[in-house]
Amino acid sequence: MDTVHAFPLHIEPATGLLARTRQVLSSHFDARPSGAVPELIVVHCISLPPGQYGGAWIEQLFTGTLPRDAHPYFATIPPGRVSAHLLVRRDGAAVQFVPFGARAWHAGVSEYRGRPACNDFSVGIELEGVDDAGYEDAQYRTLAAVITALLATYPTLDAERIVGHSDIAPGRKLDPGPKFDWARLRALLAASAASAVVPP
Repeated sequence: MDTVHAFPLHIEPATGLLARTRQVLSSHFDARPSGAVPELIVVHCISLPPGQYGGAWIEQLFTGTLPRDAHPYFATIPPGRVSAHLLVRRDGAAVQFVPFGARAWHAGVSEYRGRPACNDFSVGIELEGVDDAGYEDAQYRTLAAVITALLATYPTLDAERIVGHSDIAPGRKLDPGPKFDWARLRALLAASAASAVVPP
C-alpha cells in the first residue's frame, strides 16, 4: 500500500526551499509579477536523452550548462533558458532548482481556465520519465509528499488545482502522459490529509 514519506517534508517559507533536499540552484528564474502567488501545481516529465535515466543532463539543462555536443539529441533542444522548481528522480530523490516563491520557466506558452502565462502563478514539478511510460512508486510518494508540503506552506494552493503540462498547453505538450496515475496521486494526497500529516 502506498504511503507518503514517514517524515513530512518541510518548506522554509522565508526561502521557498525544501528542507533536507538537494539544492542545485539555477539562475533560470525571476520574480513573480507583483501580486502573483503560487496558485497552481503543474506536473511535467523529462529525461535526457529521452528514455534514458540518471546522470547530470537534466540538472545541466536547468542550470544552462548542458553541452550541446555531448549527444545528438541535445542539439535539437530549442535555444533558451528553462527550469523547473523541482525534479523527482526515478528513485524518488528530489532536486530543487528554483525557490517555490519565485517564477521558474517551465510552462512556456500556456493557459489555465482562461488565464495565460502559467509560469507567473504556478509551481512546476518534473518527474524523471517519458510521457508514454509509467512512473515509479517512489516518485508518486515523493510527489505526494512535496505537494502536501506545498499545500501546507502556501494557502493560495489547492489540491484541486494540480494539472499536467498537457492540460495547460494542449496540442503542444503531452506530459506527464496517459500512463501517469492521477487517481493514485489523489489517493496519496487524501491519505496524507486524513492522517493530518503537516510539516512541523
